[in-house]
Amino acid sequence: MAAAKPIAITLGDPAGIGPEIIVKLFRDAPELARGCFVAGDVGALRRAAQWVAGAGTPGELALPVARIDAVAQAFDVPVRCVPVLQMGPDAEPASAGVVSAAAGRLAADCVLWSARAALRGELAAVVTAPLHKEALSAAGLPYPGHTELLQAEAAAHAGVPIDAMPVRMMLANHELRTVLVSIHMSLRSAIDAVTFDGVLQTLRITHEALSRSLGRAPRIGVAGLNPHAGEGGLFGREELDVIIPAIEAARGEGIDAHGPYAPDTVFMRARAKPGDSGEFDVVVAMYHDQGLIPVKYLGVEEGVNVTLGLPLVRTSPDHGTAFDIAGTGRADPRSLIEALRVARQLTGA
Repeated sequence: MAAAKPIAITLGDPAGIGPEIIVKLFRDAPELARGCFVAGDVGALRRAAQWVAGAGTPGELALPVARIDAVAQAFDVPVRCVPVLQMGPDAEPASAGVVSAAAGRLAADCVLWSARAALRGELAAVVTAPLHKEALSAAGLPYPGHTELLQAEAAAHAGVPIDAMPVRMMLANHELRTVLVSIHMSLRSAIDAVTFDGVLQTLRITHEALSRSLGRAPRIGVAGLNPHAGEGGLFGREELDVIIPAIEAARGEGIDAHGPYAPDTVFMRARAKPGDSGEFDVVVAMYHDQGLIPVKYLGVEEGVNVTLGLPLVRTSPDHGTAFDIAGTGRADPRSLIEALRVARQLTGA
């Protein structure tokens, strides 16, 4: 039997809540965290452990943070101890809640190292704590977020252009899954991104990814772009000229796609409730907020971001860096814990 591979959890922006929710993951879900390590900075994690202890019950001790020298050592660390593989030299502590280029660079370096290790086959999965997009930009990174950065790394590893490594963002919780046609761009640009090729490619990626995880072809509901899904062209022709032809092409390939449906009701139709699995397994949404608002409204603490189309498993909590509460020890780790749980489900690790 092949040796188990560890899972990397990236630091996230050290000025945000990433280090704190990582500490809480190892504290609150110790068995789930076995064989995991943090690609990050020892000082940032030790400071976070002190913040978490300070926000806990009186007398509660900070979790120990152990520096490891190789990923395999993650399996040797006792429970409720945070193993950290140091990314570069020890960093100056980032000021909590403050955007900085140094914090953005460290956060990006953790993701880049982890992605490359996963692409080399050294890791079972990568779970990423939140980045701050302004800090990434200040550090000179040409990517607006994790998804685009990971796409570029995967394409470079495969020796293909970025457009030959199409990826999509899926947000999911226990009640709803959504996959996005476009990701981080302005709304004006997102409307232009609703093309026949873009919608069809999203349907293909969604079908392939969920067929693997569900063990069957997923039932895909497709949201329209316009109010009432265009009302037969009265409120826009994107449904008639782009989305319907893409759905028909997908169905011709054996993909179980339906729609487009009015965006204000399709998510309710797909929502799983006790005793009711919902009409669809997933909804393909046309742009970022259309798909993310309903998932986050149903419970940001349980939402997980999964990047579809990559040759590696990457999951993430569905919230941001929460600079407003960074350093207080109050951050909720449940979305990160769920992201690790999903990563294990996807990899069998």
